[in-house]
Amino acid sequence: MSDNPIIRKVFGGSCDFRLGIANLVQLPPSHIPEIAFAGRSNVGKSSLINAVMGRKIAHVSHTPGRTQQLNFFDVGDHFWLVDMPGYGYAKVSKSLKDNWNKVLRDYLRGRPNLRVVFLLIDSRHGLKENDLEMMKMLDQSAVSYRIILTKADEPKKADLEATKALIEEKLKKHPAAFPEAFPVSSWKKTGIEELQEMILDLI
Repeated sequence: MSDNPIIRKVFGGSCDFRLGIANLVQLPPSHIPEIAFAGRSNVGKSSLINAVMGRKIAHVSHTPGRTQQLNFFDVGDHFWLVDMPGYGYAKVSKSLKDNWNKVLRDYLRGRPNLRVVFLLIDSRHGLKENDLEMMKMLDQSAVSYRIILTKADEPKKADLEATKALIEEKLKKHPAAFPEAFPVSSWKKTGIEELQEMILDLI
């Protein structure tokens, strides 16, 4: 855990699973800041959430498409962390995909306390069509989002920098996006403290 006492207090304190919802009728009242994590199936979302919180709170699965609901975690009185369902898993039926898109769109548009969506992109593969669809949904919903490049320890440095530059060029056309992509490694813990500081700035 960080030497920063504020980071230790916020991310080392209580963090409790509150509920998982599959439709917006179950959505809890909106009263404190929310920070959401989204990304393609198998992008390393659960591993990153666990690294940020310094403990295992999100289930890490080797089966793509495991998260099938919006999962809300209460991080003390500081913020709610929202683990959004992974997208882009080919075996999900069209009707399920359409239903999830509606739930996500309604959540994004109707949640004024949602501070940011961290959109996770696999640094080895860059942006995929499903990622561009999610970015379009975030733009249309006027929800601020930041691209987080996961597994940044795996590509060669030159390849990582090239992927980052390519993504940042595309971000110029996306009004709700932060202009820079941010590389992290859950395994080596690089970028984790900086990500925690971003969250603190937002809440």
